[in-house]
Amino acid sequence: MTHKTDVIIIGAGPVGLFAIFECGMLRMRAHVIDSLDTAGGQCAALYPEKPIYDIPGYPRVEAADLIGRLVEQAKPFNPVYHLGEQVDALTAIDGGWRVTTSAGTVVEAKAVIVAAGVGAFGPNRPPLVGLETYEGKSVFYLVKRREEMRGKRVVIAGGGDSAVDWALALADVAARVMVIHRRPKFRAAPESAARLDALAKSGAIDLVVPYQLHSLEGANGQLSAVTVANLDGKVRRLEAEVLLAFFGLAMNLGPIANWGLNLERNHIRIEPATCATNAAGIFAIGDIATYAGKLKLILCGFSEAAMAAHAIHPLVHPSEVLHFEYSTTKGVPG
Repeated sequence: MTHKTDVIIIGAGPVGLFAIFECGMLRMRAHVIDSLDTAGGQCAALYPEKPIYDIPGYPRVEAADLIGRLVEQAKPFNPVYHLGEQVDALTAIDGGWRVTTSAGTVVEAKAVIVAAGVGAFGPNRPPLVGLETYEGKSVFYLVKRREEMRGKRVVIAGGGDSAVDWALALADVAARVMVIHRRPKFRAAPESAARLDALAKSGAIDLVVPYQLHSLEGANGQLSAVTVANLDGKVRRLEAEVLLAFFGLAMNLGPIANWGLNLERNHIRIEPATCATNAAGIFAIGDIATYAGKLKLILCGFSEAAMAAHAIHPLVHPSEVLHFEYSTTKGVPG
């Protein structure tokens, strides 16, 4: 079966979801494809409880709540989701593009919006013997629910924003939080790093620096301790039930790399006024798109979704002149 629609959106993260709304407001139907089995991208898969502070109108909103609102906002335009499917092939056809997914789904449209974030992503795993036996049981690369850590002794390894943010978030939940980093200086936001230092000085958490992960102890997938070592070979044993390893994501564009688009350091270069790529009818928005002065912010991705939708309108409705209207004037479907 071949589905026919106006726009194919590749990626169901926050920017892809808002693109449904922007296309819908211009009377363009959308099919959405994402390799994850749920909408939301990294917000849903990596940090659903993480607070976001720079969404206009929301002084503070948790990632999962933001995704829920975006799904609700897109609902009146009846998008069709193909979740848990990866785009295997992108083929030019007369008047548009054909997308084929790993599940055999075929969708044809006049235009394609690539909102694939960082592409396919997975954690950078520390090189520890027997690590795989603990993964998903007591070694994790993300925290979906803070309450799962309540009353546990938690070791957090890493020196970036994720490590510091979760150390702060779990300080009053876990029985003990121990943060391992190979040097005293953290690569997190200065305010967060200062709060971490203050908690350590008050005794609320333990900073184990400068140390690196050395080995794991436990049985049947359950940790009993994490050993760490410094550059001089000194080893410390930390009794722990959970290890959270935050060493960043391994990003892979996957099939996108073979679509003939202008790539620049694993990003797609676009025309910033329209979000158009070098391939006619293909547009890119959000973190995967790059141009001079690009800021990787969700709110910038929202703006790019609007610009791409307006640039696509003449491809879908070539005989119509688009008269810009504000949503307060136009309204949305009931």
